[in-house]
Amino acid sequence: MKNKKLWIFIGIIVAVFVCNHIFGWSDYIGNVENLKFLQSVVKENLVLAAAVYMALTVVGCVALALPGVTFAIAAGLLFGPALGTICCTVAATLGAMLAFAVGRFFLKDSIKPIAMKNKYLKKWLFDESGKHEIFILMITRLVPLFPYNLQNFAYGVTDIRFGRYSFYSFLFMLPGTAMYTVGAAGLADKENRIFYIGIALALAVLVFGISAFLKKHYVQEENEDGG
Repeated sequence: MKNKKLWIFIGIIVAVFVCNHIFGWSDYIGNVENLKFLQSVVKENLVLAAAVYMALTVVGCVALALPGVTFAIAAGLLFGPALGTICCTVAATLGAMLAFAVGRFFLKDSIKPIAMKNKYLKKWLFDESGKHEIFILMITRLVPLFPYNLQNFAYGVTDIRFGRYSFYSFLFMLPGTAMYTVGAAGLADKENRIFYIGIALALAVLVFGISAFLKKHYVQEENEDGG
């Protein structure tokens, strides 16, 4: 069968969506109220609670395509600003790595030849020198213009090395994750509320400032050149 891996991938996606519709996985995992059971686990076994949280985050973000913001907020409420940011960023990176591996195994042979026909995709995503790879990762992780869940599968189609993709995904996702996690921790911590929310606002200015700059000077200009 032609493009056998692609059809297997499509079949898996359809099966996940059907099961999700039947069993309501996304409604359960994505509901912060249902994650409150972890609060009692945190007091008894912090390592176990962090492991369960990260597993739920990977499944929720990758398989069920739930918004990562939900899990960043939950991390702040459960683990506080520092540990919450670490847990959420690590989990999001693991999810991105998993989706990348799936995209590389199932999609690269069928999707890459099609993408290579577009001169702009070829220039930015399949440049043999690799000079655009880090820049593209920075833009797509910081600019809220590109669907996050689709990004991870799409990067698997490119020629970027797995290690480089993983490291820089972690690095560029860290500020945005910290913004939501620290902010959520501030709402839950009356004593340090002003301090944490102040940090979250500073991170928001940084993230959205960089995002706006990149979008204006690179994304829009590239679209105008192509248009």
